[in-house]
Amino acid sequence: MHKKPDGSWDKSRLPSRHVTEGPSRAPHRSYLYAMGLGTKEINQPFVGVASCWNEAAPCNTALMRQAHAVSEGVKAAGGTPREFCTITVTDGIAMGHEGMRSSLASRDVIADSVELTMRGHSYDALVGVAGCDKSLPGMMMAMLRLNVPSVFLYGGSILPGRLDGKDLTVQDVFEAVGQYSAGTITAERLCQVEQHACPGDGACGGQYTANTMACVSEVIGLALPLSSALPAPYLSRDAYAVASGEAVMRLLEQNIRPRDICTRKAFENAAVVVAATGGSTNGGLHLPAMAHECGIEFTLRDVAEIMQRTPYLADLKPGGRYVAKDMGEAGGVPMLLKTLLEGGFLHGDCMTVTGKTLAENLADVKWRDDQDVIRPISRPLSPTGGVVGLWGSLAPDGAIVKVAGLSHLKHRGPARVFDGEEACFAAVQKEDYRDNDVIVIRYEGPKGGPGMREMLSTTAALYGQGRTDKLCLITDGRFSGATRGLCIGHVGPEAQEGGPIGLIRDGDIISVDAVAGTIELEVSEAELAERRKSWKPRETGYGSGALWKFAKGVGPAHLGAVTHPGAKGEKSVYADI
Repeated sequence: MHKKPDGSWDKSRLPSRHVTEGPSRAPHRSYLYAMGLGTKEINQPFVGVASCWNEAAPCNTALMRQAHAVSEGVKAAGGTPREFCTITVTDGIAMGHEGMRSSLASRDVIADSVELTMRGHSYDALVGVAGCDKSLPGMMMAMLRLNVPSVFLYGGSILPGRLDGKDLTVQDVFEAVGQYSAGTITAERLCQVEQHACPGDGACGGQYTANTMACVSEVIGLALPLSSALPAPYLSRDAYAVASGEAVMRLLEQNIRPRDICTRKAFENAAVVVAATGGSTNGGLHLPAMAHECGIEFTLRDVAEIMQRTPYLADLKPGGRYVAKDMGEAGGVPMLLKTLLEGGFLHGDCMTVTGKTLAENLADVKWRDDQDVIRPISRPLSPTGGVVGLWGSLAPDGAIVKVAGLSHLKHRGPARVFDGEEACFAAVQKEDYRDNDVIVIRYEGPKGGPGMREMLSTTAALYGQGRTDKLCLITDGRFSGATRGLCIGHVGPEAQEGGPIGLIRDGDIISVDAVAGTIELEVSEAELAERRKSWKPRETGYGSGALWKFAKGVGPAHLGAVTHPGAKGEKSVYADI
């Protein structure tokens, strides 16, 4: 407890004492007075309110408004908020060119920059507001690393666009590019689609990475129940922001920390929800990275084993019919968690930022039969999860594929190999490939890219051409949560590390079975050993700068593509300075 009997705050064990307490801190306090704080505010706990606001994309443009609302909640509960921003690289803008190399690296820069800001200014607690894909796990990684009382708030999804009486998302625009290249739509129609798909503030509306990780934030216990449901433009979201500010002050008073909340059982719950919502394959990358921050070994194999036994319940795009707004109106994550808990798929005894357990949070949630977005356990879309792990001679360290909504789950065919996405995309645009091919895009892993790019431009073009049910695509890079088709990512070891994917030649037969969870390169060990003699890593185009640093430090995808030793390497925890 950090409160005295008279109700004032005892800062003797809080980090902010290092900048506010005693005569020697008079210079520090002078800066605080300069910003309009009084003695009362200086004597209160300092709460970092971090947002990923920027004008790069609509995912982030509503975050500043919500951060201000968080600050109001902190003030109302007796704290002193300190707002700051960090970066976001937004995948929809970065997609399909060199910019995508910055995306995954930005996750760790976000975590690092929040950590450094909190450490540098000795803040006592943290509320993080994030919108686009990597900013969600990046912000939660910072919370787990610092281990000060923390609450996460998703900035909300975009409303669906409308054209000819139908909903649109950005996925439709990427797929329209493929339709245009195949000659099935005109340039005028492509223009109409792009101008109507994204009507305002908010992150991509399907169950892509942003909404997947928003669902994770609720089930893992770092976000308030139902806080991810409302779309970003709704001003009523601000009530959740205020409540998040109030909640972090209660956590501070009770000294409930992120690692008390994010136990191994909580990570298992998170993997269940990724599978049950047909979520992004990037969940298989971010959950191990988040677990790494608190010293929990939770690998791609752990994620995949849980997904294998989890029913697919939420009928969400890209595999299904609905967008995030629809799920929110159907009862949101609590409604999904209610049926999963009653079905025995969740650990109900995990602590959350409400100060109550997951089961206690769900006690008053009533199942609604008047909605069709979230299926009950008794009537799943499919009995196993929407995301599957694969292992075999082509991927000894594993790979991952999103199967939600797919009927094409097995494929065997000849390899068509491309070193890098650009060469593949150029071939796809010209329809320079054959039915039954296994398209291989390599040297796109964390080190080899560097940056482990997503391949949505290529996969969406294939879908737009109507060919995904005749092909399989394999990469050591990543796929967007919006990807459709038998598209396998995170193949490890990656080509740059000498993995089997780096030894494939055109015409080699590759066999994939997403039901059995296998991925095999039908080439003898003796032949691969011979090829290995002449193999050497590729020289990337980055000899300095942030991407060079990322490539030098990053680990393998199946362990989360992390860039530091995590909690196992800690000498001390920031929260206890």
